[in-house]
Amino acid sequence: MDTAHSPWQPPLIWRGALLLTRVLVGLLARLEVTGDVPAHLRRGPLVLAANHISPFDPVVMAAACRTRGIAPRIMATAGLFRAPVLGAAMRHAGHIRVDRGTSAVHRALDDAATAVARGSVILIYPEGRIGLDPGMWPERGKTGTARLALACGAPVIPVAQWGAHEVLPYRAPRGMLRGIARSLWRRPVIRVHFGAPVDLGESSAASPGAARRATGRIIDALTDTLAPLRPDEPDLPRHVDPGRPSDSSRAHRRNQG
Repeated sequence: MDTAHSPWQPPLIWRGALLLTRVLVGLLARLEVTGDVPAHLRRGPLVLAANHISPFDPVVMAAACRTRGIAPRIMATAGLFRAPVLGAAMRHAGHIRVDRGTSAVHRALDDAATAVARGSVILIYPEGRIGLDPGMWPERGKTGTARLALACGAPVIPVAQWGAHEVLPYRAPRGMLRGIARSLWRRPVIRVHFGAPVDLGESSAASPGAARRATGRIIDALTDTLAPLRPDEPDLPRHVDPGRPSDSSRAHRRNQG
C-alpha cells in the first residue's frame, strides 16, 4: 500500500460538522455507541462497512465516529453533491461522489482506493442503497466494498446501527417534519456497534468470484454485529414506516463454509 504521502487530515469544515452531528443526534435520540476501532486504525487506512436503513444514517454514523475519534470520508450518492450548498461543503470536506447507474460509477472506487492508499478512513454502505428487506436485515451486498478493500489491502470493520429509521422516514423529506417532531418528544434509542475486523478470506480480487465471496463475508459480519442491537426485534421491526417499500429479491444468504 502506498503510504508515502502524508495521511489525509480532515478539514475544519468536516471537523465542525462532526461535532454538529453529535449535537443533532443528541437532540433527536439517545445515542449508544459500543465497540471500538483499534487506535492504530483510527486515522486509516481503514474501510468502515455500515448497514443502511434510513436517510438519517449518515448523520448517525458521523456522530458515532466522532465518539471514537474517527473522521471518515463518506462515499455518497451524486445527488448530494449536486445540491447548491451541501454539494460544495461535501466536496470541501473530502467526501467521495458515487454516480450510481452511470459509466462514471467506477471512478468512485478509483477515488476511494487512492484515498485509502493515502491513509484515509472510508465509510461505505455495501448494500448500495437503503435496504428494503422486510425484516430490515442487511441485504445482499454490492461488490464495491470488497473490491476496494482487496485492492488496497485495508482492513474492513463492520459498523451496525439500529434506530435511525425511527427518526426519518424512508421517503424523507416527505414526512420529515412529523418524524423530527416525534423524535423530539420520544427521543428513541439509536444503537451503533463497531465490530471486529472482517476476515475477507481472499488475498486479491483478481481470482474468479473473490469479490463476491468477500462481499458475503462482509454482509455476514454486519448481520452478526446488528443482531445484538435488536434482541427483541429478531424478525420484524416494531417501528413500522408505511411509506417504506418491501423487496425480498436481494435477501442475503449466508456464506457456507
